[in-house]
Amino acid sequence: MGRAKRRDLVRWHDRRVTREHVLIGATELAQRLKAGEQPTILDVRWQLAAPDGRAAYERGHIPGAVYVSLEGELSDHSVAGQGRHPLPSGRDVEAAARRWGLRTGTPVVVYDDWNRAGSARAWWVLTAAGIADVRILDGGLAAWTAAGGALQTGVVTPEPGDVTVAHDDLYAGARRTLTAAQAAGVPLLDARAPERFRGDVEPVDPVAGHIPGARNVPSTSLLADDGTFLPDADLIRLAGDDAVGAYCGSGVTAAVVVAALAAAGRDLALYPGSWSQWCCDPTRPVERG
Repeated sequence: MGRAKRRDLVRWHDRRVTREHVLIGATELAQRLKAGEQPTILDVRWQLAAPDGRAAYERGHIPGAVYVSLEGELSDHSVAGQGRHPLPSGRDVEAAARRWGLRTGTPVVVYDDWNRAGSARAWWVLTAAGIADVRILDGGLAAWTAAGGALQTGVVTPEPGDVTVAHDDLYAGARRTLTAAQAAGVPLLDARAPERFRGDVEPVDPVAGHIPGARNVPSTSLLADDGTFLPDADLIRLAGDDAVGAYCGSGVTAAVVVAALAAAGRDLALYPGSWSQWCCDPTRPVERG
């Protein structure tokens, strides 16, 4: 590799461009792997209709990638009253991250194959726990294969890692969050599909509608046709000037909005309980239309 190429592949944490602190392109990831760098790569396949992505992972994943279960490792379903995907504790994140092979000082790349939902959740959980240098593969698995990246089948079992987390309570961790009471009084972006926001349909939660005053910015509207995040100026325009936080059905796709705005230099809070927590209290107001 030529000297100019080596200069281009600077250390990950020496970058000063905000977008590059949140995202990494498939071509850059391939270059780094070819140059001998060994980031920890996590495959976070998850869809609302197919929450277990392990079988898809085993059929083909980025070489060296370790499968991460959003349902089992990036959520704690033993927690009551916090919506459908309660945040895990920092201690549980640390134990899982060590199983995935995360090591102190080693960069992490997270990816998925559906609208950046799984990777954004992983990015949010890991960075909220205080794990540094985590980036989302822009465009997901499709971008990797489109760039000519090879796939590996089967299961990767890494050597245990040694990473430590700085925050045990992710609701008060390194990223801003909102409680239901706080969400009631601030401008919010609702990341769900328009028909769910309006209350036309509600396939998951017991009540249809949205938090009064929220504005609908579907997480998919922040992505280009190829699944990559839109340019910064477009992300800022879509988010508007006054938004303080983001929510969705259960705190998963709202992380896509938070990540997108972080890439564009805006720090939004996440309402982790989201609509699934809000609508379960009959005293909370509901808006439709």
